[in-house]
Amino acid sequence: MRDLHFPGRSTVHSVNGMCATSQPLAAEAAISILRAGGNAMDAAVAASAVLCVVEPYNTGIGGDCFVLLSKGGSGDIVGFNGSGRAPKALTLDKLKAAGGTLALNSVHSVTVPGAIDAWARLVEDHGRMELGRIFEPAIRLAEEGFALAPRIAQEWQFLEEHLAHDADATAHYTNGGKAPDTGDRFRLPVLARTLRTIGEKGRDAFYQGAIADDMVKKLRSLGGFHTPEDFASHRGDYVTPIRTAYRGREICEIPPSGQGITALLMLNILARFDLGKLDPHGPERFHLEMEAARLAYDIRDRHVADPGFADVPVDWMLSEKLADELAARIMPDRRIEDLSSLRDPLNRDTVCLTVVDRDRNAVSFINSLFFGFGTGILAPESGVMFQNRGSGFVMEEGHPNCVEGGKRPLHTIIPAMMVEKGRAVMPFGVMGGAYQAVGHVHVATNILDYGMDVQEALDSPRAFPGADALDVERGLSAATREGLAARGHKIKETFLPHGGGQAIFIDHERGTLVGGSGPRKDGAAIGY
Repeated sequence: MRDLHFPGRSTVHSVNGMCATSQPLAAEAAISILRAGGNAMDAAVAASAVLCVVEPYNTGIGGDCFVLLSKGGSGDIVGFNGSGRAPKALTLDKLKAAGGTLALNSVHSVTVPGAIDAWARLVEDHGRMELGRIFEPAIRLAEEGFALAPRIAQEWQFLEEHLAHDADATAHYTNGGKAPDTGDRFRLPVLARTLRTIGEKGRDAFYQGAIADDMVKKLRSLGGFHTPEDFASHRGDYVTPIRTAYRGREICEIPPSGQGITALLMLNILARFDLGKLDPHGPERFHLEMEAARLAYDIRDRHVADPGFADVPVDWMLSEKLADELAARIMPDRRIEDLSSLRDPLNRDTVCLTVVDRDRNAVSFINSLFFGFGTGILAPESGVMFQNRGSGFVMEEGHPNCVEGGKRPLHTIIPAMMVEKGRAVMPFGVMGGAYQAVGHVHVATNILDYGMDVQEALDSPRAFPGADALDVERGLSAATREGLAARGHKIKETFLPHGGGQAIFIDHERGTLVGGSGPRKDGAAIGY
């Protein structure tokens, strides 16, 4: 429990249901759906749709979605990979011949949006309500307008230049080229119309017909290889979650093409060390965490890809043997020198949310455009902002994650679920692009090694091994920074904090819920 003499957030406690998101309007929408008879899946989709309106640089219907679901608190977790694929006509040779790149604002980084298919199928298979009813809060906010919260306004303004290269994006998401400010009211009437159409006609209204035609027309006008067939043929996949044991619990993640396996590999490495004896905010703990991250991300970058196109060695990556070998490379007093730098652009743009209902259905749900406002390319008639997930590919022939038509890129967004004694006890997630795997480990070890509650675990200062230095938050003490520097780490204070985070602990014995929402966003955990 936090010291009540100091500023901070308390954990949120309830009995019937709870939602934790990065924006209170989204959490409130989820609770309204639960109160109206919907279940956790209905509420999660409602919250995600609201976030596509009120936090549009982080997420949108032109993005992707991954979900973990526990039905009735069971430890038998359902996974869904709702990510899209590169257009089938795209090849590395064609991309090079066209002088194209997979840059964050390139049309060639646009993969088919997977979110709407994921939402519709998960609601149909596991929800209780119709999409039209679920979308009502998001449609109302898009039509009537919403007031910008501080973190959202800050990022929106930071991304003005990114939007400026596309006239349609500028028209929909700025006021004459100027991003809105904190407290400004902003409306998205075209997005509201598209959500209403999907709510009335279902997922096919997005992947075929006028909305799909609008998306394809815009992409092809910029030289994209996308076709109507790429959209019409899209389907997400149910997947079997991967998991590892840590301190008597199991942590569950979506398997590749996602990077969740990176978090599990980090946990396997750190299980070889007695973290609980170390200061949770001291240099020894952060050194071990950063070195485990560098080792795990190195493995990730060499092997994680779409398993439909590459043989991803999941069993080897989660093996005790590999964990032993990697842990043995970590030196307590100095940084490993012969590791490649992380190749990801450091970004903090994604939304994750968690929901638990009265029947203890538990959802860990994540939706994203990747970089802020994705590519910054918008389809004008439908208001769909396109993601740039194709930036997750590499342009290296023979690499398992090399760009290829119909293929999914290595994906950073990852939901998580903690299981204990055969029951789900905590859906959780951390936002922040490549940071997310480190974030999962940081939150899980805060709870399991240091006994923090969910809010304390989310509040704890963070660091990330960037391309040229450890990107540390301002909350990391001078003594810890000095201790890391003494071990050979270059230290750089990050411009914005690392991501956010949401978690709900299910106390099965007392029949209650305990929620937390990370302070790095504008969000809240709300229960009833």
